[in-house]
Amino acid sequence: MSPRNHRRPRAFSPLREHLRDTFWFAPTVTLLLVCVVWGAADTLDRALLEALQEDGDDEAVRTLASWAEDAKTIVTTISSAMMTFIGVVFSISLVAVQMAAGNFSPRIVRIFIRSRISKLTFSVFLGTFLLSLLVLTSYDSEPDPRKVASVPLVQSALTLLAVGLSLLLFIAYVTQTLQLMKVGPVVERVTRESFAVLDKMPVQGADAAPLPTEEARVGHQGRAGILRDVHVARLVRAARRKGVVLRLIPRIGDFVVPGTPVLAVHGGRGSLPSRRILRSAVSVGVERTFHQDLGFGLRQLSDIALRALSSSVNDPTTAVQCVDRIVQFLAALAHRPLGAVHHRDRAGVVRLVQDVPEWADFVDLGLTEIRASAVGAPQVSRRLMAGLEDLLLLVPEARRRPLERHRALLMLAVRAALPEAAERAFALEPDRQGIG
Repeated sequence: MSPRNHRRPRAFSPLREHLRDTFWFAPTVTLLLVCVVWGAADTLDRALLEALQEDGDDEAVRTLASWAEDAKTIVTTISSAMMTFIGVVFSISLVAVQMAAGNFSPRIVRIFIRSRISKLTFSVFLGTFLLSLLVLTSYDSEPDPRKVASVPLVQSALTLLAVGLSLLLFIAYVTQTLQLMKVGPVVERVTRESFAVLDKMPVQGADAAPLPTEEARVGHQGRAGILRDVHVARLVRAARRKGVVLRLIPRIGDFVVPGTPVLAVHGGRGSLPSRRILRSAVSVGVERTFHQDLGFGLRQLSDIALRALSSSVNDPTTAVQCVDRIVQFLAALAHRPLGAVHHRDRAGVVRLVQDVPEWADFVDLGLTEIRASAVGAPQVSRRLMAGLEDLLLLVPEARRRPLERHRALLMLAVRAALPEAAERAFALEPDRQGIG
């Protein structure tokens, strides 16, 4: 068995993905880190001043005091302007996100939320503002002219460095935001995340032994919602301790309500894992995520294409770009074993079985709705025909039937909608550019 089949699930992978879907975590950690850095810099400033005073180097002390006073003016300006700058920049960004969600799909907003540059920029901006406030508290409000009581030189230098970093990140942030307002980078980003899920997914296959007899089922408790992911490592450990095999009943992305069976326990002869542990390993949310959902990328690409083909938008070129990526993803699945995913323990024993859509499910998800909306858009119908022809050349014989069915349905729909033979022939001619 290949090493990829033996890939052990990471224990904290669900937590990492859930934090990536939040926008508060990175700024909060940054603010706490700024407080720690400021405390260390304040201690260093005090130690530096005491060392110079003990050495009797009054000239150096006065020079440091002069630099610190100049830096105070800059820090004061930074603290008063940074929050205004943050408000203006991110207000404009929210408008840009709203426009992108309206033009593409509401699910595109998650790209902005998960963007590392967006989180890093916002965190550094807030950290710079907090640092400037903390540095100002280090200056004496009523300095004693006979001595130098406070010279926060290191703190002021850190603030200036933070401002420089903020400016660089602002350039990167604006560049990325402008890119994500264009359909090409958005579609490419969705495709890249889809392939990332595919690369992390253990290889499916029918080589595993049949499951033992089902002994019990565990129902969902808590709020209703979409099954986002499961804590694979926790379930594998629980199954290994009891010598059982767990089977995830719903698919990732299914909507579950309280009482819905989510896990089946096979084998064990009555020795079942703790139901509390099993329930805690199932994560339910308000929307789907990319973490373990192999079909979510196709869902987003299809949504973008449908929005582009609507009468209010009427942008078939965007739909063609989505079809390009759908064909790319289906081509990657062409020879990949599909079906149940078998998660194994350290010894290579199957402990968790997770159902994943079959080949026909992926084809239907990626093509059905676009095909139905492409009848009046010859650019899209021609691209669909070319994509189906390409996939029919790539897939094995056993997987040709869903593609042939979609090709036949597309031809029937176009022939019914276009009375002229010349128009029908033009709309059904395969063209990888749509109309190229």
